[in-house]
Amino acid sequence: MSVENFKPTLWEGALIHNFHQVSVADALCTKPASIQGNKVIFNRIGAGAIKDYTGKIDWDAISTTPIEMTFPTKKYFAFSLEDVDKVQLKADVMSVTTSEHAALLAEQYDKDFFVTLAAGADTKNKIGSASSKKEVSQYNLYDYIVDLGVLLGKQKVPKTERFCTVDTELLGLLSKDPRFTSNPTVLANGIVDGATIGGMQIVCTECKPANQIIAHHRSAIGAAKQLDEMEAMRLQTSFADGIRGLCMYGSKELRTDAIAVMYYTVVPTDQAMKTVRVEVANTEENPIPTKDTASAGA
Repeated sequence: MSVENFKPTLWEGALIHNFHQVSVADALCTKPASIQGNKVIFNRIGAGAIKDYTGKIDWDAISTTPIEMTFPTKKYFAFSLEDVDKVQLKADVMSVTTSEHAALLAEQYDKDFFVTLAAGADTKNKIGSASSKKEVSQYNLYDYIVDLGVLLGKQKVPKTERFCTVDTELLGLLSKDPRFTSNPTVLANGIVDGATIGGMQIVCTECKPANQIIAHHRSAIGAAKQLDEMEAMRLQTSFADGIRGLCMYGSKELRTDAIAVMYYTVVPTDQAMKTVRVEVANTEENPIPTKDTASAGA
């Protein structure tokens, strides 16, 4: 019976490997310090202290604040194969199978991740609102993203490992701005290769909440997942083997001040207008005619 030779570690390894390749959230978060069954623990480093030197030194102990999370979500997959043994021996078939299920899992994982991330932003770190969205176009989107970075900067968020998440439509608008790259390359994990705005790495995914641009620092959110079960069995209703797996995952905001969100609506291309800045200089060589009101009144 082929299920007797089922190698769960082989399938788990292939599934997790493919998951890491395509998950956007997995590249943007803080990893847990430990996973204990259904409980996940993240560590947040305490603030340091700088003191005036008066001839005496007081030593401060480095402290961490553990932040716990119980996996809030469970998802499963189950599919049948004519012969588990044969699939395990055919790398191409197994790769396609695990890639497909890893992609489906990553998509749902990413959607839940970005919902948690956006909801965690402080009120002072928001531009616009759900009821009062900012109109964006190819002419001003870049500037609004810079403004999101400024909000993070005001909160003294570290300048490295900052990310700004957009979708394909917004990336297209940015591509029309000469300050941005005209032909961006999006990697499998959503990172836009070599593209930064205001020190933030641009990320592109359709899994972000609609009409929201999210800027954050890696330390702002923690996320974790775990394959709790992976097993094979002989199906009673068909001449095939079945493989099923249970995945638990979740995400938790760790620093709400390190998240900034903008609510937007896209202006159609044919209605977008470029703002033109006009500067007028009044010089001796090119004087601007003015009316002398005092003389006119006399």
